[in-house]
Amino acid sequence: MKRDLLMTIKNQMPTFSKGQKLIANYILGHYEKAAYMTAAKLGSLVGVSESTVVRFACELGFDGYPDFQRALQELIRNMLTSVQRIEVTNDLIGNGDMLEKVLLSDAEKIKRTLENIDRASFAQAVKKIATAKNIYIIGVRSSSSLAGFLNFNLRMVFDNVHFVQTTSGSEMFEQIMHIGKDDTMIAISFPRYSSRIINAVEYAKEAGADVIALTDSKRSPIAAYADQLLTAESDMVSYVDSLVAPLSIINAIIVAVSREKQELFSEQLKKLETIWDEYDVYKKDRF
Repeated sequence: MKRDLLMTIKNQMPTFSKGQKLIANYILGHYEKAAYMTAAKLGSLVGVSESTVVRFACELGFDGYPDFQRALQELIRNMLTSVQRIEVTNDLIGNGDMLEKVLLSDAEKIKRTLENIDRASFAQAVKKIATAKNIYIIGVRSSSSLAGFLNFNLRMVFDNVHFVQTTSGSEMFEQIMHIGKDDTMIAISFPRYSSRIINAVEYAKEAGADVIALTDSKRSPIAAYADQLLTAESDMVSYVDSLVAPLSIINAIIVAVSREKQELFSEQLKKLETIWDEYDVYKKDRF
């Protein structure tokens, strides 16, 4: 997909104005840096006005520069090496109070996620989880921490939750080989995308299972297989991606499912509290 956008720019080069050609050449040579520049900064760098940069984005068929910038960011994030990510982030964040900048950036990601998420897909995903015959949860590499958190909380109540371990491709398929109609797979994937999770989602879809995809955009490779697509902002923070926004969606899923199955949740948690007390699972304050 990265090549498609860059190829479009190359193919349309003869139609660009002199100023637009300056923009195009810079993007083709430094797309990983251009993706995180404002229109004003990009224009200043190549020696054209901000309005010329905006017209360039529109010339490519985008609604405006922010739309073009988001598309470029989404397309390159899966292509950057860890070293390139650090270089881009250093340019993006600069120096100063790292704690404040990162936390404010995370807060902005949650805000944008709330503005853009498909509420109908979220509601449908909650119903599918609450009524599924079996629930399969899968996340690879950094996304496995999100999958594990969701698995921990759903297993508190449901006895039909399967946390798919992906140490190898063959083991993964052995764990999902019986997935089928009336089952739900929750697939979590953020750049850099793993081929294993793409294969798993494709298999689940072909088997007739409902697929809930939690990922960063409609351009994600697992989005095409999703029955319910939940997108969360996940821009780079150093060599990793911020997972604050997707974790917030997972928190919302857990709360919404618990409300959907409130009687079951209450009953199961009462049993767990009894067990925890009996076996001193949690430290108790003595007064």
